[in-house]
Amino acid sequence: MSLQSKLTLLFTGLIGGLLAILGLLVYGLVNSILLDQIDQLLSSSAQRIINGLSVTTENRIISEIAFEFLPIENQYVQIWKNSNEILISKPSIFADSLDENGLRQGRVVYRNSNHDGIRMRVLTIPLETSRGPVGILQVGIDLTLVDITLSTLAIVLIFLLIIALIVAAIISWIMTRQTLQPLMIVTEFAKEITETNDLSRRIPISDQQKDDEVGQLIFSFNETLGKLDQILISQKQLVTDISHELRTPLTVIKGEVGIMKKYKQYDLESLVSIENEVDRLTRLVGNLLFLSQAETGEMPMDFRLFSLDDLICEVFNHVQTLAAGRLSIVMTKVDQIEINGDRDRIKQVLLNLLGNAIQYTPDGGKVTIQLEKGTEFAKIFIQDNGPGIAKKDLQKIFDRFYRGEKSRTRSPSSGFGLGLSISEYIINLHKGTILVESEIGVGTLFSVHLPIKNN
Repeated sequence: MSLQSKLTLLFTGLIGGLLAILGLLVYGLVNSILLDQIDQLLSSSAQRIINGLSVTTENRIISEIAFEFLPIENQYVQIWKNSNEILISKPSIFADSLDENGLRQGRVVYRNSNHDGIRMRVLTIPLETSRGPVGILQVGIDLTLVDITLSTLAIVLIFLLIIALIVAAIISWIMTRQTLQPLMIVTEFAKEITETNDLSRRIPISDQQKDDEVGQLIFSFNETLGKLDQILISQKQLVTDISHELRTPLTVIKGEVGIMKKYKQYDLESLVSIENEVDRLTRLVGNLLFLSQAETGEMPMDFRLFSLDDLICEVFNHVQTLAAGRLSIVMTKVDQIEINGDRDRIKQVLLNLLGNAIQYTPDGGKVTIQLEKGTEFAKIFIQDNGPGIAKKDLQKIFDRFYRGEKSRTRSPSSGFGLGLSISEYIINLHKGTILVESEIGVGTLFSVHLPIKNN
């Protein structure tokens, strides 16, 4: 059974149940009102009869006078001396009590009774004087007209309920179809996307649908398609980039091994070359594993309090060796700051940024390091006076495998274009930001903002 059919049955059943309950309430209310009116009529008739009765000195009812007050329209009257002896019955065709159970109650009682196939409402009233009980009065009214009225009402209510159910089913079917139409479109689009593998397609959404639940579902589905499309494009690009990056070291290794096989001897230069390429491949695999763990949220992080200024000084001493006197590295300002983070990962970011600055700064250039304490963030600035980065490259330098110097010959120490991507992941995991500013011929400035531990 389709969802539309299930919803139609559900809505129709709910409406039918509510209408059935309402019909029962109406039927019960009408029945109660009619019985109340009949009870009032019985009470009025009984009171007129009682007012017209006379008793003798022996406390006996004068029946001749009583007949003058008896009702005649659809009413039945009996006066009993006791539960076994009848004094008056009108019409006289009824010799038995109108209500045998009410006759023995000894109190005023209204009851429904069946007498010779006639359903009636009977009022039983004990008659008493100051000298004691004189008899029992029973007044009954034929309920045939009431039964016909209630039967007609029941038929009308059932007929209206059937019509209401049919109308409710039709309206529910139409409304659910209109409501589910966007979902059917989503389903069709999903099938077409699965068949064509075209994740660039998007489900159209009107302005009227943007605020309802179905519109939000379509919007979320489109966003999911967009992210999946980006992931697939990224994966394709990743495979292409990895293939490109692996080609060079593997070619070098194969060439060196081929030479050694040809001459059946090895030389130190070939082994060093192979070792360098293996180291490059090892770094590539390690960096890719790091990025994979970062993207899936499985990268282990060791957060603890540490002194950021001590780390800056430690990194400064390391990069002095890396610069090897080719350029000058200067610390212009270092504030004392304590943050909560992974010390080794932050050190990795600083080494990546300073390594890039040293690599692209010409001989005799200058790289400056600065650490400032803000109100909420620690700010690290790393600036060089190298060739700078073109504006078209600034938006892409954090992409994996992206390098602005693609046209240049890469040295064995060249990276794979993963350092800045890794740095960005690490800083994001620390709830910080990493920014870059650059101008061709002037230099590049990287600024890292990290949240400060609140004391």
